[in-house]
Amino acid sequence: MDSFLHQHQEEMLHYIEELVNIDSGSYDKQGVDTIGLLLKESYKELGFNVFVEKQGVYGDHLIIEHKDAIDPNIIILAHMDTVFPRGTAAERPFRIEGNRAYGPGVIDMKASQVSVLYAIKALVNEGYEGYKRIRIVLNSDEEIGSPSSREIIEREAKGKKYALVMEPARKDGSLVSSRRGKGNYTLIIEGKAAHSGIEPEKGRSAIEELAHKIIQLHELSDHENGISVNVGLIEGGSSANTVSDHAEAQIDVRIKEIGQVELLEERLDEICSSSDVVGTKISLEGEMNRPPMEKNKKTRALLRIIQDVGDEIGVEIEDTSTGGGSDASFTSSLGIATIDGLGPIGGNAHSDQEYLVIPSLVERTLLLATIIERLSKK
Repeated sequence: MDSFLHQHQEEMLHYIEELVNIDSGSYDKQGVDTIGLLLKESYKELGFNVFVEKQGVYGDHLIIEHKDAIDPNIIILAHMDTVFPRGTAAERPFRIEGNRAYGPGVIDMKASQVSVLYAIKALVNEGYEGYKRIRIVLNSDEEIGSPSSREIIEREAKGKKYALVMEPARKDGSLVSSRRGKGNYTLIIEGKAAHSGIEPEKGRSAIEELAHKIIQLHELSDHENGISVNVGLIEGGSSANTVSDHAEAQIDVRIKEIGQVELLEERLDEICSSSDVVGTKISLEGEMNRPPMEKNKKTRALLRIIQDVGDEIGVEIEDTSTGGGSDASFTSSLGIATIDGLGPIGGNAHSDQEYLVIPSLVERTLLLATIIERLSKK
């Protein structure tokens, strides 16, 4: 498979270029669906059935399985959306400088889409049949928390033994064996407006109340145990000389273990159950929308298999933990052995300096193909 992939590296890069030069932000349904149509046709050419889960607001999701599939035991997850708005691809299209390729979404995760496709092509070319044991889910809204695809991912993952998630490898090539869980909350404060010069005593400042709450919320962080609470965005008031009657805060919560959820939510409710500024009203909205991906016994066993495959093809495999979220959390929470970061190596995702390390494209695609073949026999 190695020689096949090296022979097709330029073809792979051209495909990545085509995908990168199509805007596909999470809220750009037309762009995401264009990506989906291209990938759909490529898989159909390989004898795969592609089932389209139609969406109204977000791009359509794709469920892909070979027409001769035999009780697939592996689910592969990859997303088609990026964080970039329409027009970004025109402003800074795909380009190559030295051994790196640049462009919006090049590593997160358009290179991974091509890697999955060509891993399957390599298996087919060499006469292996591991591709008959996989089910692929390509979703359109991962970058915003997978609001419409989580249910589909969990449905399609049921009964699977292994989950391979195609987020990019870390800059040093490490795979991801654990991720922190994530929650998003909105804190809304209602006060009473008044002129700050004429009758301030008649006002009830929503901003003052919010200030108290921000301090209390940040005190919930316990970084040693993997808990962080961050108020990252606030707004409120109408003018400098008006006691504010409204204020809001966006809160990001991260946890290391699923057992931390209940206690943390109790503390959030406790903080928001009473006012420090008499006369203000408080409401808290939101939820933990991604459970943590824990490095459990099953994941450790899968990691050992992948490391053995790496040794076989001459790729040293290390693993790491990260605070960022991904769809790997959903499969892991279902008790499925899950490894993430199986895409090519790159860095600076979500920025204008996002890049793919070109030599890693063939290496990691070969790794993926060999993993699929190995796991298909278990």
